[in-house]
Amino acid sequence: MPHGKLEKMASMDVHLRQLVPGKVSEDDKLVEYDALLLDRFLDILQELHGEDLRETVQELYEHSAEYEGKHEPKKLEELGNVLTSLDPGDSIVIAKAFSHMLNLANLAEEVQIAYRRRIKKLKKGDFVDESSATTESDLEETFKKLVGDLNKSPEEIFDALKNQTVDLVLTAHPTQSVRRSLLQKHGRIRDCLAQLYAKDITPDDKQELDEALQREIQAAFRTDEIKRTPPTPQDEMRAGMSYFHETIWKGVPKFLRRVDTALKNIGIEERVPYNAPLIQFSSWMGGDRDGNPRVTPEVTRDVCLLARMMAATMYFNQIEDLMFELSMWRCNDELRVRADELHVNRRKDAAKHYIEFWKSIPTTEPYRVVLGDVRDKLYHTRERARQLLSNGTSDVPEEATFNNLEDFLEPLELCYRSLCSCGDRPIADGSLLDFLRQVSTFGLSLVRLDIRQESDRHTDVLDAITTHLDIGSYREWSEERRQEWLLSELSGKRPLFGSDLPKTEEIADVLDTFHVIAELPSDSFGAYIISMATAPSDVLAVELLQRECHVKRPLRVVPLFEKLADLEAAPAAVARLFSVDWYKNRINGKQEVMIGYSDSGKDAGRLSAAWQLYKAQEELVKVAKEYGVKLTMFHGRGGTVGRGGGPTHLAILSQPPDTINGSLRVTVQGEVIEQSFGEEHLCFRTLQRFTAATLEHGMRPPVSPKPEWRALLDEMAVVATEEYRSVVFQEPRFVEYFRLATPELEYGRMNIGSRPSKRKPSGGIESLRAIPWIFAWTQTRFHLPVWLGFGGAIRHVVEKDVKNLHMLQDMYKNWPFFRVTIDLIEMVFAKGDPGIAALYDKLLVSEELWPFGDKLRANFEETKKLVLQTAGHKDLLEGDPYLKQRLRLRNSYITTLNVCQAYTLKRIRDPSYHVTLRPHISKEIAESSKELIELNPTSEYAPGLEDTLILTMKGVAAGLQNTG
Repeated sequence: MPHGKLEKMASMDVHLRQLVPGKVSEDDKLVEYDALLLDRFLDILQELHGEDLRETVQELYEHSAEYEGKHEPKKLEELGNVLTSLDPGDSIVIAKAFSHMLNLANLAEEVQIAYRRRIKKLKKGDFVDESSATTESDLEETFKKLVGDLNKSPEEIFDALKNQTVDLVLTAHPTQSVRRSLLQKHGRIRDCLAQLYAKDITPDDKQELDEALQREIQAAFRTDEIKRTPPTPQDEMRAGMSYFHETIWKGVPKFLRRVDTALKNIGIEERVPYNAPLIQFSSWMGGDRDGNPRVTPEVTRDVCLLARMMAATMYFNQIEDLMFELSMWRCNDELRVRADELHVNRRKDAAKHYIEFWKSIPTTEPYRVVLGDVRDKLYHTRERARQLLSNGTSDVPEEATFNNLEDFLEPLELCYRSLCSCGDRPIADGSLLDFLRQVSTFGLSLVRLDIRQESDRHTDVLDAITTHLDIGSYREWSEERRQEWLLSELSGKRPLFGSDLPKTEEIADVLDTFHVIAELPSDSFGAYIISMATAPSDVLAVELLQRECHVKRPLRVVPLFEKLADLEAAPAAVARLFSVDWYKNRINGKQEVMIGYSDSGKDAGRLSAAWQLYKAQEELVKVAKEYGVKLTMFHGRGGTVGRGGGPTHLAILSQPPDTINGSLRVTVQGEVIEQSFGEEHLCFRTLQRFTAATLEHGMRPPVSPKPEWRALLDEMAVVATEEYRSVVFQEPRFVEYFRLATPELEYGRMNIGSRPSKRKPSGGIESLRAIPWIFAWTQTRFHLPVWLGFGGAIRHVVEKDVKNLHMLQDMYKNWPFFRVTIDLIEMVFAKGDPGIAALYDKLLVSEELWPFGDKLRANFEETKKLVLQTAGHKDLLEGDPYLKQRLRLRNSYITTLNVCQAYTLKRIRDPSYHVTLRPHISKEIAESSKELIELNPTSEYAPGLEDTLILTMKGVAAGLQNTG
């Protein structure tokens, strides 16, 4: 090969090393990891597609790197010229290659983060993305801090811990743009890379790992990244459940052991009781019907039975290990009597389908006899769920299965007590304790399913009932009249309607959902959440419908307040609800209220939404105290900053004082599930992060803001909302501009979620879901919903009085809530690039709208300056060299994909836009040029364009990591 070519081949490596000349710290191996993965991939690319294609990738990367150096728009055009001259097959391969390189960069980063954590070189005040939020303490540090700095006694900490609950609610929001089959391959690449750099590796191990790494990188590249059909809610649920199978199931007992160890280190000899509700799991997958017509009553039934079957299978797979361990003969009298009874009544033929212990177990092994009976029941529990799921009926009698948790726990507790009373406590505290903790955490249902429905749908049902009864139209009644009627019905006994009630499809759907809740075991369900709730009647309506449909143990009813006006009105609405005597008696002193981050942000902009959420929580807690109710706040946070995302530890510690109070519920959405539970060590960190922060918030509440800080923020919020709404809702051509300047219209083609991207097919920004709204702006690196309004607010108060700038800086230093808000905006600016957004405008937006785009980009730049002033920073991310380094490493890849996306959109939307294609580059494509294009035979666009577009969307999402 000529010398010049060899030099060119190495150019991406060279660029990488020039981009990040020095290491951030002595434990920084990121560039090393990155270069190794890139080398391997480029070799594979050359092997599969030829030298010319590899050279084209290098050339594109160089153009991007030059743009990143000087930000000259001319460089983007040069990039565009190369990209638009590619034939359809080459275009797909190159988009796929850049997307793949970004995924590899993410994996290098994860290995680096795990490495830094392992060697305990965590720097304080190191503000990063969620996946590496090092501003957290681990449990041990948190305990020591509480004992040392705050003079809390170890007993106080133990008491608080035993009584606190963190409930993590997994939701299937369509933000996970990576397919499950790829996630598994990525996990194996991560493992190979971590092992390659282990200290004690032999040359043979190294060679084998290198081969494995090559194999996995190639397998991932050869896998179709695009989902060809939209997932069903059942698919989403299976994907969510796979995390339980792979990490959470074993992660929970492992984590609780670490809690025991940390307690021991501060002098507490007791273990956390196995039934302390420290960590709980719920799910929305298959229960969230808000705006998703695909979640039917049948889907809800399916996912509950599927989860029960999975739980029974996982217990069943573990019980024989426990039987192996508990081979002791010495036991207490209580256990001896039980074992003898079971031995006498045991069916002789029952055990043939077991792998171990299938002959009759002798009474000299009493623990095994008792656990053998548990195993039989688990076998039948699993079989019954499996048959109900596939046939709707089962020949396994219900009494042969476990129906409630107490029956399942009782024999296990009996074994535990017996071991302890015979002096075998160390054995009891081994696998048996782990098993008991799993049973207490996951129950028989694995996760509890929440049901979510819009308040209007309940109003429709009640309106149909009152019309049928000839007593008027419920929909037209005043709130007082509605409450009066609902309460009189709730206090009475008569059934409201029979099978003759005239039903539309929608009404039948709501009622059938309640019938499914009544039919399935009550431990399958968690809360019934009402979105768009505004009045007490919304809650009472659900209570009445539960009674009418014979739900034996009614679900707790949770109002969800999302939009700005609803959040402002929430405290008054909850106070009215608590003043209803019937309801106050029903809730037994406990109420949950959900607050939504994403729709409030879409409605009023990030600053106003964050501040209103803060104030609403304070007021709701006051109301609850007044009525003697313990309130649990349920935080509906998304993954991105625009939807309430950000590092968990900081988010919890920046909540208002008294609002968590040892009980926290929070959604874990979309791609955040993978970032939180994708690996064992990530699962461990997630459980630790939530537990430590919740404990710390309760025992060391954050400072309350000073009155003058509040007044300033109130004033800023008004200006921010005005500026945000004047653009998003009042600018007559804003919706047109948004649809032209972003790939919002094409988002639905990605097949990454089962919900439609809009609540109503027609309609403007109001009807658009918060996820595509954020996703579209993230794709163009403009992030408008996050920062719009901030600049106007800061400018307004500083121009009014220059002293306000000092007050803002003081707020940034001393008020966690304000600091988190500003830091997250700064991170978003670091990921943004108005030059890229300008390219989309130039190519896709009609000329008369160009000045509008220019104005928005000027606002972006001004807001960035003002945010830096507020934080007292000279440069973006000056306090976080790691994130800065990561972004510099990735930006050139993302830029190539952005330019490719913008030009592909141009070709899709403008049939008169002609390009001159050069000959095929890829050797493989030249041989079978149709193969890649034929993966999408039904596309309405020119060959290859749709796949290229989707691959760029996935690549940009992988590069920016905060997709939705």
